[in-house]
Amino acid sequence: MVAGAPAIGTLRARRLAGGKAFARVFREGRRYSGVHVQVIAAAASDNGAGSGRLGYIIPKQHFRRAVDRNYVRRILREALRQRRLALGSFDIVMRVRAGCPRAALAALAAETAGLLDALAVAASR
Repeated sequence: MVAGAPAIGTLRARRLAGGKAFARVFREGRRYSGVHVQVIAAAASDNGAGSGRLGYIIPKQHFRRAVDRNYVRRILREALRQRRLALGSFDIVMRVRAGCPRAALAALAAETAGLLDALAVAASR
């Protein structure tokens, strides 16, 4: 990360917000699916921010407590940060498809990292 630059997901301009933005990513995006997580990426829209945005879907059915949903969100964000994926070229939705016990969240992180690697490979083509 560049010194002085905010972390991924901390700027309001880098958040995917609103039903229309999510609907566009679902309609136009390419899906990368795993057992627990699905990554959907579409070309970044001209949103005035000059960069791609990131959104999360973590249903209460999979993680009842808000603290668990927030922890999963941090895990997903960290997987993206470690991959140094050029967020500027994509609007991304990370959707949790199945819950898992807290002890197995490392597997969720590894699966997310693999899906983001597949996205990066497809983007480089």
